[in-house]
Amino acid sequence: MKKISPSLTLLALAINAFAIGSTEFISVGLMPMIVNTFNISLSQAGLTVSLYALGVTVGAPLLTILTGTWNRKTLMVSIMGLFILGNLLSAFAPTFLLLLVGRVLASLAHGIFMSISTVIAADVVRPEKRASAIALMFTGLTVATVIGVPLGTFIGQHSNWHMSFVFIVVIGLIGLIATSILVPKGLPIPGKINLSGLARIFTNKSILMSLFITAFGYGGTFAAYTYLTPILEGTFRFSASTVVIILVAYGVMVAIGNSIGGHLANKNILPALQKMFAALALSLLFLFISASLASQPLGLIATLLLGLFAFMNVPGLQLYVVQLAEKFTPKDITLVSAFNIAAFNVGITLGSFVGGQISKGSSVVFTPLGGIIIILLAMFLIRLTQKDQASKL
Repeated sequence: MKKISPSLTLLALAINAFAIGSTEFISVGLMPMIVNTFNISLSQAGLTVSLYALGVTVGAPLLTILTGTWNRKTLMVSIMGLFILGNLLSAFAPTFLLLLVGRVLASLAHGIFMSISTVIAADVVRPEKRASAIALMFTGLTVATVIGVPLGTFIGQHSNWHMSFVFIVVIGLIGLIATSILVPKGLPIPGKINLSGLARIFTNKSILMSLFITAFGYGGTFAAYTYLTPILEGTFRFSASTVVIILVAYGVMVAIGNSIGGHLANKNILPALQKMFAALALSLLFLFISASLASQPLGLIATLLLGLFAFMNVPGLQLYVVQLAEKFTPKDITLVSAFNIAAFNVGITLGSFVGGQISKGSSVVFTPLGGIIIILLAMFLIRLTQKDQASKL
């Protein structure tokens, strides 16, 4: 049988990541419609983001442990099947509770997919290209913000939000087909994961610190991003149709930022991450100032800058923890990757919760300030890590 090119395998991973990214963030664009359909508060609607993230947090390490002996291709097919099932339930949910159940099912597929696919992406290329390979796989998530989320939002606005999830189901089916064709059967199987690996991971200071850096550095964005559509519509007074266009432009900036982040992280990761976090904090500050002034031109610029820096850190954060696992716990690389995916989503849960509490207690205008505080915590932890590394030289 002809060997499948690593580029084609990465393409399959990116297609699946596109499907997963579309459903992860779709409720950001649909939130006003969900609020109206179920007659719930904005903070309650935010559960469609925070509970999804919580499902990924739990599902990534748990399912990685339970499926360690599965053939990787069989596992990928099963993951996409679960993803489709969850979104079908969301699409036809008659109650808000069932919508949340569907979101959680899809999130379980998300968690294990990202932990497994990251290791596959890093393994199929040369060592010096690993961050770029991970960035390419994550490009699926990026393109989801460019096309999937805005198109899903557009579909919801011109029909209903149920059809937005049907749209995602179709994407999931395409991802399932791509997996069946482009993911090779003979990928390395980690085997039964020894639970003693948990002790090795959580007693290693460097790995544990990296998980907190991931959670805070990635999660800060979501204090504001979760409520970006209400900010654009309610504070900046953009029309619903204009918001769709802005979300497309936002996604384009995410794509640019993701590519830049992958390139920068190929070399000296921690200093690069520190600069990315600083730029992200400044972009959130600019968004707050723009929202306080209710200036549409400034709001547009601030949204685009947020897109540029929001997910620039993802390839570096994921590669950094894999490198630490290779150095300190080489038997637990897949499990460490899973816990980092969980950390990403702890960050999302934290960020969206903080944003929800701020919007509930005062106004969505102040949500970027909550994000800044969270990101500053990540920057502080990087500084501590760098000092610790320097002391050991």
